Amino acid sequence: MRRWLAAVSITMAGVLGLAGCGGGSGGQASRSAAPSSGGGKQQVEVFSWWTGPGEADGLQAMKKIFEEKNPNYTFFDAAVAGGSGDKAKALLQSKLQANTPPDTFQGHAGAELQGYIKAGNLEDLTFLYDELKLKDVFPAQLVEQISVEGKIYSVPVNIHRSNVLWFNPKVLKDAGIAAAPKTIEEFIADLEKVKAKGKIPISVGSEWTATHLLENVLLGSLGTDAYNALFKPGADWSGPQMTKALENFAKIMSYAGDPQDDWQPAAKQVADGEAAFNIMGDWAYGYFHNPPEGGLGKTSKTDFDWAPAPGTEGTYMWLSDSFTLPKGAKNRDGAVAWLKVAASKEGQDAFNPKKGSIPARKDADQALYTDYLADALKDWSSNKLAGSIQHGVSVSQPWLASINEAVGLFIASKDVKGLQQALADAAKANAQ
Repeated sequence: MRRWLAAVSITMAGVLGLAGCGGGSGGQASRSAAPSSGGGKQQVEVFSWWTGPGEADGLQAMKKIFEEKNPNYTFFDAAVAGGSGDKAKALLQSKLQANTPPDTFQGHAGAELQGYIKAGNLEDLTFLYDELKLKDVFPAQLVEQISVEGKIYSVPVNIHRSNVLWFNPKVLKDAGIAAAPKTIEEFIADLEKVKAKGKIPISVGSEWTATHLLENVLLGSLGTDAYNALFKPGADWSGPQMTKALENFAKIMSYAGDPQDDWQPAAKQVADGEAAFNIMGDWAYGYFHNPPEGGLGKTSKTDFDWAPAPGTEGTYMWLSDSFTLPKGAKNRDGAVAWLKVAASKEGQDAFNPKKGSIPARKDADQALYTDYLADALKDWSSNKLAGSIQHGVSVSQPWLASINEAVGLFIASKDVKGLQQALADAAKANAQ
């Protein structure tokens, strides 16, 4: 538990600096020549947190397209390990403050980008949207989330689903569970059944996965409308509905196994039959499904299965990975060339099946998206929408840092009242 708290504190120190970071000069005039990688080629530094199986494979697939289309550039992978990007964001902030930005960096679409925009760290990409006619191929709601006062600051590569319950069918069967739980109450009852059989009821990873679990329990307990209302000015985080939701979270966490180093080993516990359940985004699908050189090579419906997180059926809790153009990028032209690949049908169709996500574009090749991904495409077009907390849609980075700190303290104290007060305070300080 101390490890979780220490990591939360380190992350906070990095991301809280965002609020006080001014734009500085940081513009075109500060740019220097891009570094050469030999043979006359110039490096394009692409900063992300895609280092795990599935996500790294998808990034490499886009890299191949980028270098084939741009023979004068070479891709420099500046990825920083750590699920959800907490470590990467802290390092990125130090680079931005030192006015040494990467050529392009990954960010979650939505509120997460607002701090960078207000600090003057990002170039307006409206010119690229006009050139490539991206407003015709990206969903309107997605364009709205990444726009500020009519300007657009990032290129979305995908759509992810946060509210997925992954489970091991055999472990459930052995515990007498006939089907995935549909409600929070059913879920808690099933966790008890698994515990009685000596298996891990629910696996968890590093500190951020606890906040990921929290957002799912809040959605499943409160319902879509009440959940979405949490992020509006004057929202009530102190009421009895929230108390009940947090009590549900505390109960579910009481069944958790030992925290793993990140989401992948926690997911692996399910695939290997050590644990029954794991609540994680659909990037886990690529990890489960991809061949052993890039994943676990497991079989759908046999080694692992999926359902909406308990209480959330009919709602798609979404997030979107995107890439930006920082002011002061050493190789601006190379970064724009990368953004064009990230926005393209070819690039998204190469990336997303490996990553375990669906394309941001509406014209992608649907034949490539089978099994879990076919379900995701169907649900994305028909479900209600809710924005992820942990993954940047609903809250700013300072707000998320406060939430993560509150969750970390709860992990140590088990104090539901204290957690609720801390979350209410964070909402009051950050809601706009």
